[in-house]
Amino acid sequence: MNFEVVDYVHHEHEHCKFEVFKEEKLVASFEPDQYGFLHICKNPGELDRELLQELAEKIERYNLSGN
Repeated sequence: MNFEVVDYVHHEHEHCKFEVFKEEKLVASFEPDQYGFLHICKNPGELDRELLQELAEKIERYNLSGN
């Protein structure tokens, strides 16, 4: 599956920091905690919890690598 992730660098509380899209539809979003670990913010695509965890881990790794 291919997903597009949008990182709101200057995010505000109107939406979550990371939003995940599939075919241009919002399917999930994540918010970092005080330690930088991502937690599910919204799951409008009703994605499986295991898939959400995998997405969160990939986003965390990508951001920690400095990309």
